[in-house]
Amino acid sequence: MERIQEHRLFFANLITANAGIPAGSEIAAAFASTPRENFLGPPPWKIFTRSGYVVTNSDDPAVLYQDVVVSLGFDGHLNNGQPTLHAICLAALALRKGERVVHVGAGTGYYTALLAKLVGETGVVDAYEIEPELARRAQNNLAEFPHVTVYARSGAEAPLPMCDALYVNAGASAPLAVWLDALQLQGRLLFPLEPAMEPGAMLLITRQAEEVFSARFLVQAQFVPCIGAQDENTAQRLAQAFRKGNWSKVTSLHRNDAPDDSCWCSGPGWWLSMN
Repeated sequence: MERIQEHRLFFANLITANAGIPAGSEIAAAFASTPRENFLGPPPWKIFTRSGYVVTNSDDPAVLYQDVVVSLGFDGHLNNGQPTLHAICLAALALRKGERVVHVGAGTGYYTALLAKLVGETGVVDAYEIEPELARRAQNNLAEFPHVTVYARSGAEAPLPMCDALYVNAGASAPLAVWLDALQLQGRLLFPLEPAMEPGAMLLITRQAEEVFSARFLVQAQFVPCIGAQDENTAQRLAQAFRKGNWSKVTSLHRNDAPDDSCWCSGPGWWLSMN
């Protein structure tokens, strides 16, 4: 056990350093104190690569403390995502003790557990997972956190609680109205804006005023599509916008008005501006 704890500590320091997070952060402490193996099912584990999955030839949990994507052992490409990507996202969310977080696409709860540690026992985490078996596993895995509630349903549909941060781990072709409407003042929405089955990027939206939203892309990403959050027509426009390569120029989100010449991409009821 002490050996695995040493692996976990090195992993936490490596992941957060790769993400540009200063040493000694609460994010590093959350990674270091969370046994990844408890959320991934029994060995052998399947590690995702561009050429398909590679099966581990060891039942030693040490193999999991690398910057790798691991199958959740469920039909389809449902995985426990890349740790460095999530570390970058957690840093951008800048969670504080006592805040309320909504987690959409919780899987078996590994990154939900990190959220729970970052907001502390005075905070609240509402986790949504549409796959019943994964939701059941998440409920068991997160039983030690009384301030976490797992809902076995879509997080792309109302109702959602008002929150300080909303973290989505499934690809959407639009910032859904139900997500934007759930944000408190200074609330942050972070999700992968992407066409179905094509790469996109993590988009951070912050509610600056009632209908004023800043927006910026963090890093390229690709997740499994979010059920109920993909529109084919919008996805086609989105794919074309990403191919232009200027997504880093996005600065704001507008709702329910006509796009102007600064528009990077638009969909029904929203558009992203480069001004």
